[in-house]
Amino acid sequence: MHVKTNFSGRGLLRAALATVLVSQMGLPGHALAQSTAAATMARPDAWGPLKHVHAGVLDVAYAEMGPADGPVVILLHGWPYDIHSYEQVAPALAAKGYRVLLPYARGYGDTRFLSASTPRNAEPAALAQDVVDFMDALHIKRAVFGGFDWGARSADIVAALWPERVKALVSVSGYLIGTQAAGKAPLPPKAEYQWWYQFYFATDRGQEGYARNHHDFAKLIWQLASPKWDLDDATFERSAAAFDNPDHVAITIHNYRWRLDLAKGEARYAPLEARLAQLPKISVPTITMEGDANGAPHPAPEAYARQFTGKYQFRLIEGGIGHNLPQEAPQAFTQAVIDADHL
Repeated sequence: MHVKTNFSGRGLLRAALATVLVSQMGLPGHALAQSTAAATMARPDAWGPLKHVHAGVLDVAYAEMGPADGPVVILLHGWPYDIHSYEQVAPALAAKGYRVLLPYARGYGDTRFLSASTPRNAEPAALAQDVVDFMDALHIKRAVFGGFDWGARSADIVAALWPERVKALVSVSGYLIGTQAAGKAPLPPKAEYQWWYQFYFATDRGQEGYARNHHDFAKLIWQLASPKWDLDDATFERSAAAFDNPDHVAITIHNYRWRLDLAKGEARYAPLEARLAQLPKISVPTITMEGDANGAPHPAPEAYARQFTGKYQFRLIEGGIGHNLPQEAPQAFTQAVIDADHL
């Protein structure tokens, strides 16, 4: 397994020929040993008891590892995944002295809405605001962010709209900020085919089908998104428990319907969505990553490179790595977080 690293700043495309091949085992020897030792502890209860904090409209359940006074890293999961995507990354970063926080997003795990009357809204601005509210509740001024899938989108938005809160960013699949207007534009047939579940969720049948079968549905998504990952049942089941959240189906359906402008957002987030519609640049130090066997829809690196205007690198992770990159290539992701922090 290897990491192909494309180093660049503002001129990624001009520097594309300057790629170098480095081993995924990029951690220094002592750091790798610490990472491996810590990772053996990362089983279902490795986080210890989950913590809770009231943040914005949520009671957020989160795991925490590492020294309380260490530099903060916030790791954000995607759909349909959970914090166990970082089961090896988190202890490895904690062993390096980071305070690692892993919040469950709205609709996952033990995170709950504080009020039954709050809309079960999953528009991108709402999910990103949750992250800022989480930081505020824990009195965290600034953090290094890492994310993939929905988590990468939320991290991208925080970095774009609140750059003063983000020291550095690691984003799998790069720049994922989108708009409802962009979602109306048809894609080539092969690309549309990859979004089959988005169209399924647009129907009442799809909503009922996901409600009845979200466990098997999620497992199918994992298999399609990471076709070369030797996934075992125990690994999936640890994460699948998080989908039993009473709001999970509503959050999932709203997110994908919102993208097609089939569901409305809330007025409170409209100013944020208006700013996101301008596709704001990201100026914080950033490393974007992609697995060479990602079976989920994702943009090409050259399509988003210019959206990152600060110190920037792109890394292609080779060896059959799929969509759940932190769990499939934890050492590469861990090293990216450390490296981004020092860009």
